[in-house]
Amino acid sequence: MDGARDAHSPQSSSNAPSLAVTTDPARAATLFEQSVAIMARLRAPDGCPWDREQSFDSIRKYTLEEAYEVFDAIERRDFPHLAEELGDLLLQVLFYAEMAANEGHFTIADVLDHLNRKLVRRHPHVFGEEASRAAGNQAEVDAAVEGSSAAVLRNWEEIKAAEKKPKPGAESSSRLDAVHRAMPALAEAAKLGSKAAKSGFDWPHWRDLLPKLAEETAELEAEAASADPARKPAVEAELGDLLFTVVNLGRHLGVDAEMALRGCNLRFRQRFRQMERDSARPLEDLSPDELEALWAQAKRKLAEEADSTTVQHAQPESQP
Repeated sequence: MDGARDAHSPQSSSNAPSLAVTTDPARAATLFEQSVAIMARLRAPDGCPWDREQSFDSIRKYTLEEAYEVFDAIERRDFPHLAEELGDLLLQVLFYAEMAANEGHFTIADVLDHLNRKLVRRHPHVFGEEASRAAGNQAEVDAAVEGSSAAVLRNWEEIKAAEKKPKPGAESSSRLDAVHRAMPALAEAAKLGSKAAKSGFDWPHWRDLLPKLAEETAELEAEAASADPARKPAVEAELGDLLFTVVNLGRHLGVDAEMALRGCNLRFRQRFRQMERDSARPLEDLSPDELEALWAQAKRKLAEEADSTTVQHAQPESQP
């Protein structure tokens, strides 16, 4: 077989022992060139009608979907599926680049050039300070990181800040401008809080956010109690303030709000599915008290099953 073993072979199953594989750059380059050619063919005048009709606006929703499917495959450690999903995500990059080329903006080569130069200039400790400067680094950093990931991150931020430095005469910028509005809202809130904290604008301790949570909850309750449709924007604003505070509480606790909510969503799915299994009648036929009792039963049952599984895994293997 040419290059590394096939990622879809049985040996690469997520349940199989982990074996290191080596990337074959030549094979990867050939396949990438083939992918670029296929995308160009699809967008050609005699190509695929659907692909030719697409625009940046029409396919952007698929980009987000593909990113979350990659995320899901990672969470499930489904590596054969992850390889496929990464391909789907790469397709989005090829699609955008081909559309940009069709409109005369840039090509996939420009995308790769930007990426390669960025990687070199932000890793002077790997490629050398001279190569980093040649790739556009304008920051004075110490490339001798001595194996410290913290030093690497510090250099990365300084180099990145130099890249974003406004040109003379340009509008003054904010350090929060580095946090993209295109991020998911929970992630954006955490990034904003983290950036602001670097200037000292933050709560000193996670316990200090608890009174803030109570305050935001009371303000939300006051707005929602009016039941006036005209107050909906105010209710939305207060709910946003409450969510922002919760996200920053998670940041102080070292908990990613997006991951916490995804975990909660999964538990809700499992418990609701258990309710459906345990109920002799359709859930919509049950009273609120019956639904609550069924939820508590499902929650207890799943917790007991999880505890049982943990105990079984903790048992020492039997001796021969």
